[in-house]
Amino acid sequence: MEPDRLNSPHTSAIMFEALGYQLQFSQDPNSKHLGTTVWDASMVLVKFLEKNCRKGRFRPSKLKGKRVIELGAGCGVAGFGMALLGCDVVSTDQTEVLPLLMRNVERNTSRVTQMNPDSDSFGSIKVAELNWGDEDQIKAVEPPFDYIIGTDVVYAEHLLEPLLQTILALSGPKTTILLGYEIRSTNVHEKMLELWKRNFEVKTVPKAKMDSNYQHPSIQLFIMSLKPSVESAESIAHGPAQKTKLSGSRELKHGSDEEDDDDNSYKADEDDLRVNEVIVDDKLVVDLENKKLSEWETRRYGAIAARLLRDIKIT
Repeated sequence: MEPDRLNSPHTSAIMFEALGYQLQFSQDPNSKHLGTTVWDASMVLVKFLEKNCRKGRFRPSKLKGKRVIELGAGCGVAGFGMALLGCDVVSTDQTEVLPLLMRNVERNTSRVTQMNPDSDSFGSIKVAELNWGDEDQIKAVEPPFDYIIGTDVVYAEHLLEPLLQTILALSGPKTTILLGYEIRSTNVHEKMLELWKRNFEVKTVPKAKMDSNYQHPSIQLFIMSLKPSVESAESIAHGPAQKTKLSGSRELKHGSDEEDDDDNSYKADEDDLRVNEVIVDDKLVVDLENKKLSEWETRRYGAIAARLLRDIKIT
């Protein structure tokens, strides 16, 4: 098993309660592709949406019918959370991951419709191949989108530029970008922030806004929007005609709801991004002999152990 992976290689499915539904996501931690594992940041993101869906921009009445694209969807947890709030979601990944992703989408869609056959609160979710930077695949999903989401898609420096260009190509002037990830490399983290701050208005989600159980100091959520001066990658590449197409031919479904969230409760990134190589959650420092761990605590202990094993060389 790779040292970064949080799940046992024998765990083939993760049960996850979200927005009133008991969901099940198949995974394959033994595969050679990182996208076939359920990573913790996706759970943190969905639980954040659950906590903040009663008011503000994430309530179902505001999200109903919004177009969402999930990048690096993997097992599909985050995208399914948006679909539960009424969004029309396109979950994307590389071709090797699509069979597992499709199986999770179909299984959980069936679960939701069986539990609430008459409910119209569920949006829709479909699966598509999207390799970052592939212009034909980007065009095929019909940008721009109201929301671009992704969890644990930042883990290697060489992926930062293709990810950025793909986000720009999928964006319109009113697109909201919602990303979550676990810091595994301070170097990659710093380069990522430098790149993002040149192109986006970046705000971090404070821990008080997250679910009290599904959070951890090394897992952070970001809400971003394009800086007014930044054009989409498509308009830069193809000139004014393409820019008109992106911003005019498909009107984004944003209105006055864009700022009806308590936006002051989100912070500029510098306040919340002091990063250490090893981060320990005080809430997890407990008497292990006398405490029964929740599934989440077990996962986080596994993550801490994995980091220590990776960083310490035994001679």
